[in-house]
Parts: sequence; C-alpha cells; structure tokens
Amino acid sequence: MAKHIELLTDAKIRAAKPKGVAYKLRDGAGLHLLVSPAGSRLWRFRYRKPNARARPEGEGRRQGRPENMLAIGAYPVVTLAAAREKATALRRLLDAGKDPATEAEAKREQRTNTFEALAQEWLGKQTLADVTRAKAEWIFSLVLPDIGACPIAELEAPDILKTLQKIEAKGLNETAHRAKQRIGQVFRYAVATGRAKHDPTSALRGALKAPDVTNRAALTDPKEVGELLRAIDGYVGQPATHCALRLAPLTFVRPGELRAAEWSEFSLDGAEPVWRIPAERMKMGDTHIVPLAKQAAAILRELQPITGRGRYAFPSLRSADRPMSNNTVNAALRRLGYATDQMTGHGFRAMASTLLNEQGWHPDLIELQLAHAERNKVRAAYNRAQRLTERKKMMQAWADYLDGLKAGGNVVAIRRGA
Repeated sequence: MAKHIELLTDAKIRAAKPKGVAYKLRDGAGLHLLVSPAGSRLWRFRYRKPNARARPEGEGRRQGRPENMLAIGAYPVVTLAAAREKATALRRLLDAGKDPATEAEAKREQRTNTFEALAQEWLGKQTLADVTRAKAEWIFSLVLPDIGACPIAELEAPDILKTLQKIEAKGLNETAHRAKQRIGQVFRYAVATGRAKHDPTSALRGALKAPDVTNRAALTDPKEVGELLRAIDGYVGQPATHCALRLAPLTFVRPGELRAAEWSEFSLDGAEPVWRIPAERMKMGDTHIVPLAKQAAAILRELQPITGRGRYAFPSLRSADRPMSNNTVNAALRRLGYATDQMTGHGFRAMASTLLNEQGWHPDLIELQLAHAERNKVRAAYNRAQRLTERKKMMQAWADYLDGLKAGGNVVAIRRGA
C-alpha cells in the first residue's frame, strides 16, 4: 500500500525547526520543502526525465529512470500556493514529454541572448574611436526600446523594419540606414557565435527610403582655394585657432582629430617630422600617420611656445584640460566671410581629395592619407607599411602647391613621378 503523504500547510512550514542535517517536508507529486541546518526553507521538485533510459537491474537503491531535481524558490518568498502552481506547470511539461530542466535552460538562454545583450557584447569587442563608439551607442538607443528585450533568435525582418520605420518617420532617413547596418553587424556576430540562424536585415534591401545625400561644403577651384588661404593668413584671433586654420588644409585630417591633437603625438625633430594619431582617436580604429610637410611642422613649432606646456596643441579657451570646441574652426571660417554652404572644417578633406586626384596622385595614396577604411585588411596593412615614403612626397608636394595658390601665381602641380 502506498504511503499516504499529508499535505503541507503554512503552519507546519513555520513550525519546522532546523536540525543537524537537512530534511524534507513532502507535499506530494514531487514537491517538497528542504529545511537546511541553517534554517532556510527551499522548495524542490523531484521528477524523472521523460523517455530517460532505465537503470540496469540491481544498480542503485531504486529501479527505473534516474531522478532529477529542480529548485523552484525559497519560502516564504515563494509561497506554498505559488510552489504548488509551479509544480503543476512542471508536471504539465512532463506530461507533454518535455524535460523541465531543459525548458528552464532554454528560457535562461533566451533572457541572456536578447538583442540588447548581444549588441553590448558585440560593441565591447570592437576597437572604435570614442566618437564612433558614441554614435553607435546612440543608434542602438533608438532601436533598443523596440527590440532590445527580444531574444535575438526570434527576431525577423518585419520586426526590424517596424523599428527602422519609426526612425524614418522622424525624417532621419540616413540614420535609419545606419541603424540597419549596426543591427546587421550584431546579427552576423550572433550567427557566428551560434545564437542566431540568420541575419534578417539582408531581407530589407530596398525596404527603406533612400537617405538624403548632402555633400559637405568645400572649395575645390584652385583660384578660390588661393583666396581662402590668403584669408586664413590674415585671420585676426586666438593664435591656437589661427594655427589650426593654417594646419587644416596641410594635413586634411578630420576636424575632431585636429582639434583634439596632443603634443605627445607629434615628432617635430629630425628631417622627417610626423604626426602619429593613436587608434583610439581615429574613426576607423587604426593608428594614423600624417607625414608633416616642412610648412606644417613650422606652424606647430610656432605654436609650441604658446600651448606646448599643456596636453593639447589646440586647447579650449575656457580650460587647458580640454581641446578646443568642435565648432571653433567653423566659427573662424564664418568670421572670414565663408558661409556654411561654401566651406567647413571638414571641407579641407574634400578639397585635398579632389585636387590631388586631379593632379594624378595614386588614389590609394590619397585614401590612405584620408584614413578611409580599406576593406581588404591584408592590402591595408601592406599599403600602410609600404607606401609611407610616397605619402611623404605627396604631402610635401601638396604643401608646396598650396603655397603657390596662396601666392596667386600660375601654379604647376607636382604630379606623382614628376
């Protein structure tokens, strides 16, 4: 005859005292309360896996399938009624031929492998410049409210499209495309690490509105460039701002890379002065070498007695512990009479790219000096290592060409190989 188990009550549970060893208070149908020597009361559910292989005859104290145990909480946080509800749900899984432990692990994985968790994990593995990382975090902040808590393996193209269309509805078409790109990078990482089967963003080609293309204002006519350089030479203002204006066309780095330049990055001694911008300050996450023409080095030597005791070559007017504002160069161009649709700080890059290409310099040299991404990593490493000498020649020839434009004479550009 089967032994009758008297069901538990809250009074019995509260009255249970700890003993020298742990003991069980059974409630029936696999549910019991484990009372530890320390006095804690822990709910446990005992069961046998469905379709589990039976033990061989004579092995162990009991015959049949091996037993398993699940923890379902501590009393009184999990009440008696709640523990019974959980036990009933677990028995339903068993009746359906499912292992409760396997199901619980799958749910834990789903909670861990949300889109937000994978996005943070992917972002943590990337080597990005501070400004690029901040932009990526901002883009993720736009989509996380919709898809962040979703298990990444369950997200499909319509889910992604819905959140991207919300960004489009705000008139941010280009941002929507950038968000799609970032989401795709997270999905490809999830596929590579076995936590998603495919990248649903690949199905969204053509589903978004075309981004509005706006070219940054830049002067590319040689005569107009000469006028701009003469205007810069006549600038009346802070010496550091004046030097930044003069250095911008000679180095054509990104405005953020120029304004945050640190004196430790410059090597001005010797016959071949150079500026090494560390990877963490670069948009593409690679150290960037800027060969300094003699004109660029002269400007920095002129600036050194003024700001050389501090960290930044172009410090903020308010605090030497911060670089100049990201709007300082643009504001100086406005003071010189150049409107926003005529010339910007970023426009010096377009100016150099256009004129150097027109002069016949190899596109690879120009792209390397602009620090644009090279998709082929092997080729990128080769170019950085092998083409520095040619880049030095190009940068000096470019500086000499700008001098000629500034002088206003008939300028013959020094072409590659001349």
